Amino acid sequence: MSTTLFPQPEMIRTTVTLPADLIARSQPFLDQGMIASRNALIVAAVEHFLAELERQEIDRQFAAMSNDEAYQALNEAIADDFSDSDWEALNMGEGEAA
Repeated sequence: MSTTLFPQPEMIRTTVTLPADLIARSQPFLDQGMIASRNALIVAAVEHFLAELERQEIDRQFAAMSNDEAYQALNEAIADDFSDSDWEALNMGEGEAA
């Protein structure tokens, strides 16, 4: 019985059509063993691309919050509600630092 620290995700076979230029550009890296397989290259490229799209979406949502008056009002209300405890914590922290 073997245990795997990093179990392999479920894989689904699909077919992609790539420009000949991409195949040619990737071939030297395959020949040199820098890439395990063309499949591994495609998986890594798709993961990288999706991660970038996800980061952009998070940035877009944060940018939208900066223009959302309801969100800004809620944020200010929360800050006001915690201002006394924040001040108390700051004073306690400064007392410990002295």
